[in-house]
Amino acid sequence: MANSKRDLFLKRRLRVRNKLRKMAAGRARLSVHRSSKNISVQLIDDVNGVTLASASTLEKDLGVIGKNNVEAAAKVGAAIAERAKKAGVETCYFDRGGFLFHGKIKALADAAREGGLKF
Repeated sequence: MANSKRDLFLKRRLRVRNKLRKMAAGRARLSVHRSSKNISVQLIDDVNGVTLASASTLEKDLGVIGKNNVEAAAKVGAAIAERAKKAGVETCYFDRGGFLFHGKIKALADAAREGGLKF
């Protein structure tokens, strides 16, 4: 039986996450989720199981509601970097999930790096 797109996505996501867990060493994880209309990101402390900071295109204060483009992803990346600094996090691992590292995901990561996050 052939794997569906969803099954392949889930396998890819787990493969990425398992590699990160091996290297984690107590650092936070920057987890990205991209839907057809929005993009969201969370800074997660896996040791304690808590979310330290989050940002999304659904937030009114970012001014990107309804926009699903590279510029909106960059604003979300800058916002998560700022919120991570407030939470006291400077280094983390970038968990792209099952998404390929290009386009919106890459723009978000580059903006977070410019904002001061190291990964």
